[in-house]
Amino acid sequence: MTSMHRPLRRVAYLLVVMLSLPGLAASLPPPQGREGHLAFWLEQAWLRNPQAKALDAREGEARAAQDLAAGLTPEPGSVSVGALNDQLNSNRGKRELAVELNAYLWLPGQKAAREAEAESRFDEVGARRAALRLQLAGELREAWWTLAAARNAASLAAHRLETARALASEVRRRYQAGDLSRIDANLAEMEMQAGEAEWIDADSALLQAEHAFRVLTGTPAPASIGAEVPATTGRSKAGEQVPTIHPQLTAAAAASRSARARVKVAEESRRAAPELSLLGLRERADFSEAYSDSVGIRLKIPFSSGALVRRESSAAQAEADQSDAEMQRVEQRIELDVARARQALQAAERQYTLAEQRRTLSTDSLRLAEKSFALGEADLATLLRIRAAAYDADTFLGRQQIARAAAISRLNQTLGVLP
Repeated sequence: MTSMHRPLRRVAYLLVVMLSLPGLAASLPPPQGREGHLAFWLEQAWLRNPQAKALDAREGEARAAQDLAAGLTPEPGSVSVGALNDQLNSNRGKRELAVELNAYLWLPGQKAAREAEAESRFDEVGARRAALRLQLAGELREAWWTLAAARNAASLAAHRLETARALASEVRRRYQAGDLSRIDANLAEMEMQAGEAEWIDADSALLQAEHAFRVLTGTPAPASIGAEVPATTGRSKAGEQVPTIHPQLTAAAAASRSARARVKVAEESRRAAPELSLLGLRERADFSEAYSDSVGIRLKIPFSSGALVRRESSAAQAEADQSDAEMQRVEQRIELDVARARQALQAAERQYTLAEQRRTLSTDSLRLAEKSFALGEADLATLLRIRAAAYDADTFLGRQQIARAAAISRLNQTLGVLP
């Protein structure tokens, strides 16, 4: 197949596949199967996300901290074994064998503080997982609608190129028949070249959008792109349920609780753990004596260091204060983002209504202009001007339709609703 035919096949493919996209249809198509839903692609992107894998390790760490806090001792115990004899000097048969078992003891209140801290750490991992999933959903939504916009632009460009080629062929025929001037033939040819240049740019942008989507999900983009429904404050058949607490706010609150729990651990750990030792001794003085056994106990209580306690408590307190401030900042940001997203959706709805009205008028004008040109009542320049206005109206309608769908997704994102 010649290189000249490849662009024609590509144009035909775009026309067949994208006829249901905005600009050539009244509304976005409903998603076909699971692959038309954002939820399916969110799962694909989640499986590839390296931070999600890191959170699995963090969850294992939190479970280990829970196991340690539930233990009988704050640290693992130890055993010491020692032997003593006089073979190197008098060699009178002196023997001594000692075994010592050491165990660390919880300080008053320390065990409960450690358990609470471990539980808060486990909750924090879960909250961070939900927040990361929402963040990934935001990236996916942007890639989703960037791809939809690129497909819409490529579809319109392909449609423009096809109509420009049909018009150029008709003008060329009438020019050869003497009905139109050479200037008209040149204008039609220039229109076809402009359409082809726009299609090349749109096709390149589409390939980039498809590549970005594939990098995020690991698989090619679906042929059908479905729109989301706006989230609602209550349950309904059409809308999604808005979470009671935003996942990002939940993560910030969990981080604050975890930091407060570490402050409590620092306050209860005023000194190193006391050490309780049980000593068993078996010995004899010389060959003529029998072995004697003895058992002893020892308690080691480390002294408290005020400076060390203040250092640990101050560091934990600083982290807790920072977490509280971050939680307040996240709460304020979410409120502002939701208000801005609602305003953007309202503006997109109004723009879409105007775009529909504009397209209706331009379509009617184009139909009349084409009829007049076919009857010889209008010149080519007038037809091209009206055709350009109709193309702009189609482009604006498709762009606003995708903008409206993207605004719905952004509103759902700011409300913390997953696809």
